[in-house]
Amino acid sequence: MIHRPKPFPHHHATLAGAASTSPLATVPAWLHRAVPDAKSLAGKDLEDLALSAGAAIGALDAIVRRQERWAGAWRQRLALAAAAVTAKQVGRVEDEAALRDAVLLTRPGEFLSVGPAGLLLLAWRRLASRPADELLTLKSLAAVLEEFGYAPDDEVVSDLADDLRQLANGAGMVATLTGSFMAAERHGLARAVGAWLADALLAQRLGWPHALPLLGAEAALGISARSRRSAASFVATGIETDPERAKGLLAAQARAAIRAIDLSADLERRASRMLAVAPKLRAKAADTVVDKLLSDDAIVASERISGMSDRGLRRLFDRLVELGAVRELSGRTTFRIYGL
Repeated sequence: MIHRPKPFPHHHATLAGAASTSPLATVPAWLHRAVPDAKSLAGKDLEDLALSAGAAIGALDAIVRRQERWAGAWRQRLALAAAAVTAKQVGRVEDEAALRDAVLLTRPGEFLSVGPAGLLLLAWRRLASRPADELLTLKSLAAVLEEFGYAPDDEVVSDLADDLRQLANGAGMVATLTGSFMAAERHGLARAVGAWLADALLAQRLGWPHALPLLGAEAALGISARSRRSAASFVATGIETDPERAKGLLAAQARAAIRAIDLSADLERRASRMLAVAPKLRAKAADTVVDKLLSDDAIVASERISGMSDRGLRRLFDRLVELGAVRELSGRTTFRIYGL
């Protein structure tokens, strides 16, 4: 079990049925200016990038701790973005819409029928939906490596879990970030796996109930393939062994946090609109549908909702679209998909 701080209390969560009264999260202009893209890293100091990343993560942490009703949709939308970038990195052509179709239009339980790209989305959805303190167990690591396309290997899973345990117990935030990628590299795993591990460790370090998929959507991560040392060795020697790697990852983490904050503001506006119109909905089980829309990236119009017929669900979605509360995301006339 990875040690992590005691989770924050749940009494700060927004009351059911009420829109958030917190102001929309915004990123200060100075922080936007301070975070470089991959092409402008050379002139930046490691200390300055660490400050920017810390400020971005601190702002993100404040949103996570509000425990908004729409946080599930937020995490899953981030997971979709991460999966789309991951798919592109391995040479696949599926975009976000195709990935969404692969998972949502597959019958529950048909794990392998989602295809290789769909499995990538399931890996990132696992990060977003499973409790943070369960993500780095042997069982979870074995499952996520299979979703990323690796053959089962108990020895790799065990060694990887040991590396992550040492990072969690003995490394600072920067060393943990960089060490996550080194641990993945040491076992011949793709950088997307390193991003997944880094996001999981960040959530555990900060005591978040669920992780946010952040680094997976960063196409440029400043990864060097030179080192094959263990994570434990990295903790012992410090970040000075590869400062360029640390700089690239800190900048990527800051960019990812800012992008997540911007998305949260957009989803908060959409969720507030839906909660405002919810009392006008007369359909049975409308509250269940609203909860599903707030907790996931999207749902299909044919989803089985207890107490609601297929026709009733379609009419409810039509009404929600008419009221400007949800969007139809597929652009099709059949097999429609709806979300915030």
